[in-house]
Amino acid sequence: MLEFMEEMQISGAVHAEGYGLRFTVQPVDRKLIVDGDRQLLASAVSNLLQNAFKFTRANGHVTLSTRISETRVLIDVSDECGGLPAGKAQELFRPFVQESSDRSGLGLGLSIARSAAQANAGDVHVRDVPGIGCVFTIDLPRRPVSRTAS
Repeated sequence: MLEFMEEMQISGAVHAEGYGLRFTVQPVDRKLIVDGDRQLLASAVSNLLQNAFKFTRANGHVTLSTRISETRVLIDVSDECGGLPAGKAQELFRPFVQESSDRSGLGLGLSIARSAAQANAGDVHVRDVPGIGCVFTIDLPRRPVSRTAS
């Protein structure tokens, strides 16, 4: 997972710079392993990052981080878009939906991210942070930690 997140950091930094945004990737536990199709997961994270860069306010900040529980790996993309209109969160994942005046793209990024996560036994959720932005979370199964006899 560490190598994967480093790749996301490199590609994300280039795009963030193009938008004039700050981009931070939080440290990742070197032991963290996710079972899944690497290309699909890269597609999911890349689409969430592109969405965050596109909608974050000028001079804003996008953060990529991971969290873990006993059974799940959570990859968060936090933006500073200003938040969502009431009741719009789940509509964002429908194909061809574009909720802003910026009509660049096809409105498929969030739908693609969710489909890629679901193909890896996961899902994508959004949490609105009113007045600040959104946190999009890819929720995936965590590979069990192998325990060796000592």
